[in-house]
Amino acid sequence: MRISIDELQKRAARLAARLSSCDICPRECGVNRLKDERSFCRSGALPIVSSYCVHLGEEPAISGTGGSGTIFFGNCNLRCVFCQNYQISQDSQKQESNTVSIDKLSDIMFELQAKGCHNINLVSPSHFVPQIVSALALAVPRGFNLPIVYNTNAYDSVSTLKELDGIIDIYLPDIKYSDDKRAIKYSTASDYTLTSRDAIKEMWRQSGKLEIDENGVAIRGVIIRHLILPEGVAGTSESLNWLADEISNEVTVSVLSQYCPTHDVHLFPEINRTITEKEYNEAMKAFEDSGLENGWAQEPDAPENYLPDFGKKGHPFEK
Repeated sequence: MRISIDELQKRAARLAARLSSCDICPRECGVNRLKDERSFCRSGALPIVSSYCVHLGEEPAISGTGGSGTIFFGNCNLRCVFCQNYQISQDSQKQESNTVSIDKLSDIMFELQAKGCHNINLVSPSHFVPQIVSALALAVPRGFNLPIVYNTNAYDSVSTLKELDGIIDIYLPDIKYSDDKRAIKYSTASDYTLTSRDAIKEMWRQSGKLEIDENGVAIRGVIIRHLILPEGVAGTSESLNWLADEISNEVTVSVLSQYCPTHDVHLFPEINRTITEKEYNEAMKAFEDSGLENGWAQEPDAPENYLPDFGKKGHPFEK
C-alpha cells in the first residue's frame, strides 16, 4: 500500500457514500445499498464472505510457497453461465447467511496474515469495494501490511478503480471476451469488451509490469487471466493481440485451460464441454503469435484440478 492511513480513511468514506446511490460498478444501478436496497449484484450494505482460506492453487507468483490469503466474496456483477464459483456467485439467497461486519472482514485479513500468507487475494471484489477499503482502513493502523490482490472479472468502473490507486498492489483481472454479443449471451454484460479494456488500462497505469521478490512472489503489478472457451467463444487471439498492442508486450498473462461445463452451461450446447486439444493448441499459438513475452499456461488436464466445492465445510479446493 502506497498511501497514508489518513488518505485511506478518506477514500473509505468517499466510497461508502457512493453506496447511497450505488455507482460502484459499471452497471450504476443507483439503489441505496446503505438501506440494503438490492439490484443486479443482489448485495446490500455489508460484505458477504462466502469462504476464505490459504490457497496454493493460484499462479506461482501469487501462491508462492506460503499460499495466498484468499477471500471469496458472495454474489457478482456478472451472470456467467459457466462460472466455476456459481455456488457463491449466483445463489444470492444462500449467501445471506455469509454476511459479515466490516470489523469481521478486517479480522479475516489479520487471520490470513497470521497464517503466513504472501498476500490477501480478494476474489470477486468489484461490488464490495467500499466495504473492502473500509476494512483496510481498520486493519492497516493495527499493523496489517500484506500486499493486496484485486482478483476480478474486469467488469469494473474506472472511477472506482481510481479510488484504489495506491491501495491495490497487484491487479489480477480476467479478459473474458472480445465480442459483446458473446458477453451478453454468456455473462449478461452488453458492454463488457470496452468496459473491461478500459479497466485493464487503468490497472496497468496504476501498477504496471509485474514485480516479484527474491522468492518469485509478486509484490506489485498486473497479471491478466484469459480462460480458453470452446468454439472460440472467448476470442482468444483478438484479446491477446489487444493486450500486446494496447497495454504492453511485457504484460504478464495467465492462459487458463481449466474450463469445465458447470452451472447453466447445459442450456448452451456449443460450450457444454471441455476444450479440445486442438483448441488448446490454437490458444498457445495465439499467445506465441501475439508477441506477448511473459506469463504462464495451464496444462491441458486443468479442468480436473481447479473446480471448487463451496457446498462443503473447509477449504473449497481440497478434496
